[in-house]
Amino acid sequence: MIMDGGTFDLVVIGSGPAGQKGAICAAKQRKRAAIIDRKRLVGGVCVHTGTIPSKTLREAALYLTGFSQRIFYGRNYAVKDNLAMGDLNFRVKQVVVRETDVIRAQLARNKVKTFEGDATFLDPHTIEVRNEEGSTIVRGEKILIACGTRPAHAPEIPMDGQRIFDADQMPTLEEIPHEVVVVGAGVIGLEYASILAALGVKVTLLDQRPTLLDFVDREMIDTLCFHLRHLGTTFRLGEKVISVAVDEERNRVTAKLESGKTIHGEGLLYAVGRTANTDLIHVDNAGITPDIRGRIEVNEFYQTSVPHIYAAGDVIGFPALASTAMEQGRLAGCHMFGTPATMSKNFPYGIYTVPEISMVGKTEEELTAAKVPYEVGRARYEELAKGQMIGDDQGILKLLFCPETFKIHGVHVIGDRAAEIIHIGQAVMNFGGTIEYFRDTVFNYPTLAEAYKVAALDGINKL
Repeated sequence: MIMDGGTFDLVVIGSGPAGQKGAICAAKQRKRAAIIDRKRLVGGVCVHTGTIPSKTLREAALYLTGFSQRIFYGRNYAVKDNLAMGDLNFRVKQVVVRETDVIRAQLARNKVKTFEGDATFLDPHTIEVRNEEGSTIVRGEKILIACGTRPAHAPEIPMDGQRIFDADQMPTLEEIPHEVVVVGAGVIGLEYASILAALGVKVTLLDQRPTLLDFVDREMIDTLCFHLRHLGTTFRLGEKVISVAVDEERNRVTAKLESGKTIHGEGLLYAVGRTANTDLIHVDNAGITPDIRGRIEVNEFYQTSVPHIYAAGDVIGFPALASTAMEQGRLAGCHMFGTPATMSKNFPYGIYTVPEISMVGKTEEELTAAKVPYEVGRARYEELAKGQMIGDDQGILKLLFCPETFKIHGVHVIGDRAAEIIHIGQAVMNFGGTIEYFRDTVFNYPTLAEAYKVAALDGINKL
C-alpha cells in the first residue's frame, strides 16, 4: 500500500542532533517541516547507541565503582560489589527513554511532522518511507540529509555482538569481560577503553597509528596515557590486526597482528572509524556522490552538489560532534530559507575518557608549526581546594596565550568536569578577551573554575 505523505518546505532524513535542530529551525520560520527516521529511533544514533548511552555508561561506571572516591577510601572501595552489565545499563535505559520523550515533545510542540520508517530517495525532491504498514511518498522543496553513521566493519573481524562487538553494541553486552582487546584508539576507542579500565577490566589498546589523537594537545594525551597505564592498560601502537578468531575451548578471543604478535582477551571491541548511512537512503538517486566512507561534501552553508539538498552532522565528517551537529543543522535551516546565521569558530571538543579531556582553540603543536610565539600558564587540580574535595588531584588546566597581546590562543583541560569548565575559556576567546580577564576576575571558591585564575597568574608571572 502506497500513501501520499504530502509536500513540505523541508524534509529531514534523520532525527539526531543535526536533524532535530534543522527541522525545528525551519518550523520557527513558519515553514512546514517533516522529519523521517527509523522506528523507535527518534533522537538518532546520538540518543540510542552513541553519545547518550556511552556517556551515561561512563557516569554509571564511575559512580558504581566509586572510582573518584578511592583517593579517600582506598583502592578497593566500590559503591556496589560484583558489578554486572545490567547495573550499568539500568541508568542507560532510564536516560534514553527520558531523552527520547523530550525530543518527541520538542518536535510535536514545533508542529514538525514525523514519519517512522526507512527513507529512500526516489529523485532529488521525492523520498519513499517504508515500514510494516507499507510505503509513504514524501516530497520536499528543501531536503536536509542528517542520516548519521554506523560503526565501520571489516571482513577479517567476525562480529557476533557479544565476544566481538562494535561501539554501538557495547552497551548491550550481557556481561562485562575481564579482559578486552580494543582495536582502534580514536575518540570512541579511547573512551570505551578508559571506561573499561575504570571498571577494573584488563585492556589492550591497538592502533595502526604510532600516536594518539593528533588534533589534541600532546601534554593532555601524555597525561591520559599515564592514567590509563596506571589502570593497567597496555598500549600496542603502530600495530595492524590481520585476523580475529574465537577460541571456544579457552573462552577467549585471539587477535593476530601484522607484526607476528598474538593478543588474547575475553572480548574484542572493534572501533576503527564509522561509515555514513548514505548508502541506506540511496543518495545517488538524488544526484549526490559520497566518498568511500559514505560522507557527503558540503560548502560553507552545508549545501551539497545539489543546491536544494543540504547535509549536516556526522554524515559530512569531521568534527562529528553532537554539539557541532546541532549548529550545522540550525545553520542549514537558516540558509535554505534566507535567514542570516553564524556559528562561532571557537567550538570546544569534549572527549569523555577517564579522565575527561576538553579543549578549544590551538594546541602547542599547531602554534609551534605555524611559528606563532606563545606562553603557557598551568593550574593543577592538586592546587585547588575543589580538586581535593572531589578526589581529583591529577587534573590540569592549561592556557596558551600571546606574550605580547595576552590574547588567548587555546585552552586545554584534563580532569574531572573538563567539558563543563572549558566553556569559560571559550566565552572569553569568542569575545576577544585576554588572559588578564582571568587574573582580574573573582571566581567562586572553592570551584574548579578557579583554575583559570591560577593558570593566568602562572602564565603572566613567566613574562
